[in-house]
Amino acid sequence: MGSIITGLLLALTFIIFVVYAMKGGNLTVGFFVMAVLWTIIGLVPFNVAVKEIFTEPVLNYGKTASYIIFGSWFGRVLVDTGIAGSISRRTEKVGKKSPVLATVLIALVIALIFTSSYGVGSAIAVGVILFPIMFSIGVPKNIAVSVFTLSIGAAMYVNNVLFVQFQVFFPKVAWGAHYQRFGFVAMAVQMVIVILFILFNAKKIRNGKPFIVESETVEEVREVAVWTYILPVLPVALSIFAKWDAVPALLISIIIAFLATGNMKTYKGFVNMMNETAKHAISDIAGLLIMLFVLTMFQSAAVHAMSGFTSVFQSIIPDSKLVLVIIILIIAPLAYFRGPLMLYGAGAATAAILVGTGMFNQYFLYGLLVVPSMMGVSADITQSWNLWAVQYSELDTKTFLLTGLPWAWVATAFNLVAAYILL
Repeated sequence: MGSIITGLLLALTFIIFVVYAMKGGNLTVGFFVMAVLWTIIGLVPFNVAVKEIFTEPVLNYGKTASYIIFGSWFGRVLVDTGIAGSISRRTEKVGKKSPVLATVLIALVIALIFTSSYGVGSAIAVGVILFPIMFSIGVPKNIAVSVFTLSIGAAMYVNNVLFVQFQVFFPKVAWGAHYQRFGFVAMAVQMVIVILFILFNAKKIRNGKPFIVESETVEEVREVAVWTYILPVLPVALSIFAKWDAVPALLISIIIAFLATGNMKTYKGFVNMMNETAKHAISDIAGLLIMLFVLTMFQSAAVHAMSGFTSVFQSIIPDSKLVLVIIILIIAPLAYFRGPLMLYGAGAATAAILVGTGMFNQYFLYGLLVVPSMMGVSADITQSWNLWAVQYSELDTKTFLLTGLPWAWVATAFNLVAAYILL
């Protein structure tokens, strides 16, 4: 009888959390309340809870937090040194003659930058450069915003900073050749969909009315050497080919960026640039880090609370990988509004349940849930940089969702198949 009551309470609080997350509730608060509730409902002993739920998971997350900080810093450095802006201006020159080709190139530039860059601050800094370019060559606002968000979403498949955030749900998954093979395929698939999206709307782009965005401030135009354009992918290359950890790969890339753009000519200038970029980078992701620390508490509480229900879930969840893939493909939009397929939302509980059953390889489960989560990252209004892009472009939410969702869903379908085959 006690187990039934416990199970019902866990299910009820899970449903309430899903509704809360989908209505835009603060996730830091939501995850903390869930961690406390599931600790109580699961009858976890007080001393065990203090140590194994509210202490050790947070301390163990320190390594991941360092990846996030360095990734955000690298993104800020690319913008503030002028590298991102220079790449964008080169792309703009093509737009005068061929707006469709320029839009394709802009999508590729966005994906290139965000293979290593991370954070809403970096996305905004790149967006304020690229949106005026797209608007000036006649790209309609709804198309420009979807190109921007879908391209960032594609890059996130191989962005080590995002990978380690999702990795917390799947302890046996590691950043290595096994995942990278899938990650690059998934990125390529989504970028093909982005290019098809642009070509599908080619007539609207060619016939679009150019719109000039007036800047409120006069920004200094920095020109950098063409060879620095490879820097956005340098951390990924070092990670894959030299087997470097993400931190030294990002750090050496930051130093090279400073050196190549003349920001190390004087000691004082270098220190000022280093301090300013680091300060902005950390402030960009401060709220995210707190949320992720609390998320680890909830993840641990879920493992403890549901430890006695493994057999129940095993009898409910289909034991066929193909059936699971088909089900997730059909219900993929449940990743929207922080729903049960979004790992940055209610999907945290879904992941805990699936991993807890022990029925499937964790690499497969990672792919099964990360693909719809990337759909949310790519085209859901609750993703921070997507919301900013919509507001910056003065685009209504409904138009944004209707423009991007079908194409994100197609990319999701293909990438779920890729996960089934490769993971």
